[in-house]
Amino acid sequence: MTSIDLNSDLGESFGTWKLGNDDAMLSIVTSANIACGFHAGDPRTILDTCRAAAENAVRIGAQVGYRDLAGFGRRFIDIEPADLTADVLYQMGALDGLAQAAGSAIAYVKPHGALYNAIVTHREQALAVIEAVHTYDPTLPVLGLPGSVFLEEARAAGLRTVAEAFADRAYTPSGDLVSRRTDGAVLSDPTVVAARVLRLVQDGTIKAIDGSTVDVTADSVCVHGDSPGAVDMAQTVRKILSDNDIDITAFV
Repeated sequence: MTSIDLNSDLGESFGTWKLGNDDAMLSIVTSANIACGFHAGDPRTILDTCRAAAENAVRIGAQVGYRDLAGFGRRFIDIEPADLTADVLYQMGALDGLAQAAGSAIAYVKPHGALYNAIVTHREQALAVIEAVHTYDPTLPVLGLPGSVFLEEARAAGLRTVAEAFADRAYTPSGDLVSRRTDGAVLSDPTVVAARVLRLVQDGTIKAIDGSTVDVTADSVCVHGDSPGAVDMAQTVRKILSDNDIDITAFV
């Protein structure tokens, strides 16, 4: 039976400022990319999210990013590789401590936002993230964009790599994500998104923003928890996959 993992970025609220519906998303997805406090999330929010993930038997991933609360981690930072390695190690350790207090542990690593996009081509920063993961726990898988230098270098370093696709993001004809600054970069129609995910899982293709067909390999599909109507979208995606006999299960 064909299977796929569904993941979502969660734990991104901060203090009294709430973002998304983590409890609802954790009843739908199989993997949770939980913020580590650098781009979003405060200790209480992160701990509560870890507890909810553990209660729902959802795998916890370290959503590591740039130290950029004001920009939500969506601004590139020209950081020294050694500093980036230390920052990623710090974030992994903090999240893992809270996850273990919740009766779980981090099971994988997924860079967030601008860092995720940068290491598609930025080899120095990709290697810095890889060094952090390999130092912390070389058995941890890493999620990234297919064809990225990040996954290429991670494989070379002996890490398990997991190719990821995005349910609610538009793709360029070359298979990259369309910049969020471009109209149409983020999709909001649950029916359209669900149909795209089904095609992706069954055929390994997706329609690019210009209408062309792009080959996309994916072991995990991300539905962003902060997107408008995220819960409805995730439910619609899960239903269409289940209705087509696709098993929804964590990759770890």
